[in-house]
Amino acid sequence: MATEIEHKFLIRDERWRQQVERSAWMRQGYLTSDARCSVRVRIADGQGFLNLKSGTLGIQRSEYEYPIPLRDAEEILDTLCEKPLLEKTRHFIHFGAHLWEIDEFAGDNAGLIVAEIELNHPDEPFARPDWIGKEVSHDIRYYNSQLARHPYTTWSCANG
Repeated sequence: MATEIEHKFLIRDERWRQQVERSAWMRQGYLTSDARCSVRVRIADGQGFLNLKSGTLGIQRSEYEYPIPLRDAEEILDTLCEKPLLEKTRHFIHFGAHLWEIDEFAGDNAGLIVAEIELNHPDEPFARPDWIGKEVSHDIRYYNSQLARHPYTTWSCANG
């Protein structure tokens, strides 16, 4: 079974931007999403992906991802996925022994920036950059599947 172990954090300030190594535009949508699982399609770096993820709350979840033809991904996003679609730029930063992914959302989630780090096991130690803020790993509002249903710009307080 494929397992994702991921921590999510809010960003404290803009200092992370000076450390970005590369960035990728992403567009993704959900075919279904409930308490049991989500099924999404994503286009990133000109490639299509189908992703299935358990609905488990917390840092450890089952996840499966498969490449699919770009043309199929575009058609699925345009015709089958729930709207609105998620649009974001993912920025990549190495800090300490880990890769941090900073998601800067656009569209209906504009203004939200979330940092993620994936680990090999739940108790693995990791260095926290000084621009990392509050951990939101257990706050379902920050899950991409939830942001597709309840975009950040509709929150009563758009700062979390």
